[in-house]
Amino acid sequence: MTHRLPAIVHLDADAFFVSCELALRPELRGKKCAVGGRERGIISSASYEARACGVYTPMPTQRALKICPDLIMLPHTSGLYGRMSGRMFDVCETLTPLVQRNSIDEGYLDLGPCGFADGAALETRVRGLQARLWDELQLPVSFGLARNKLVAQIASKLRKPRGFIVVPPGTEEAFLAPLAVGKLPGIGAKTEAALNARGVKLIGDITARGEDELQSIFGDGWREMLATARGEDEREVHTEHDDAKSYSQQETFGADIGDFTAIERVAKRMIDELLPKIREDGKRVRTITVKVRYPDFTQETHGRSLAEATDLEAPFYPLVAPLLRAAWGKPRPLRLVSVRFSGVEEGARQLEMFAQADEKRRRLAGVLDRLNDGGRAAVVRHGHQLGSPG
Repeated sequence: MTHRLPAIVHLDADAFFVSCELALRPELRGKKCAVGGRERGIISSASYEARACGVYTPMPTQRALKICPDLIMLPHTSGLYGRMSGRMFDVCETLTPLVQRNSIDEGYLDLGPCGFADGAALETRVRGLQARLWDELQLPVSFGLARNKLVAQIASKLRKPRGFIVVPPGTEEAFLAPLAVGKLPGIGAKTEAALNARGVKLIGDITARGEDELQSIFGDGWREMLATARGEDEREVHTEHDDAKSYSQQETFGADIGDFTAIERVAKRMIDELLPKIREDGKRVRTITVKVRYPDFTQETHGRSLAEATDLEAPFYPLVAPLLRAAWGKPRPLRLVSVRFSGVEEGARQLEMFAQADEKRRRLAGVLDRLNDGGRAAVVRHGHQLGSPG
């Protein structure tokens, strides 16, 4: 899709889990904070003040506390992140109906059909959206505004937190050229090091090379890599969240992680985040799929279906470990894990033998949803935390 104006926006919520918690605890803003488990846990999100001290995701919590003894640990508030994500994207949809919800904290907006007369007017409205997300939700969000998704995504990540970068049409290649080659999507630390060894340190080093040299470096994919380095991208913004056919959440780790228990805990937390949304939408789901991605971007998925669709967490918890073991076939660290629910059905009344027992569990789940919606981390369903944190 081509626009005369830089009409594609990539939004990237800054330190999303921590930001959600700080929206409930504004007195902690500006301090070294992280979300994660204190005992045998990992850091799943760290404030920028904590990152400045060397705390990152998914560092083990005990190591983070040694590096940063005054780090304030915040437990996960079950259900909070999914609700805040939904509210964030709902606000975005007041500016344009073309919103792609990529993940819980990232997405794209297409402002092309909105009829802005010039780039200045468009930029003003996007800045207004950024301010509104802060004023109404206390969520810091970084924005990249460009002609296509690729360049907008790269731009949004360059000046966090609360960054805002506009790349005028026709300047994409010049904008990318001085950036490190690792800024391109799909180029991880090992690939970047290998490219650096061959003299490719900046994105501009790709566009400066001839076809033969590019083919020797990138093989048959050299044309695609050259187009990417030039900032060329024709992907459109897709909106598919209405009448959802699936619900999913993923987490890309700041550093590769090989701890099975920690990954299992992250996957179960995703269940805790997704099921309240499924209940809120009046749906039930039948199938859970776990996906893992390795540092070289190869990935594996395994799924399993229940006999009956449900909107409760409990039937899915026992499936996480075997699905994770089945998907994680290669004994090496992971870059990403995701959980996806599909087989979506309307939440019609169940008629099976255990409907009454399930209805009691559903009422309890509803109570927990309301407790967690109140702001405090009242319950962590798959763990052992009951009541407020000490």
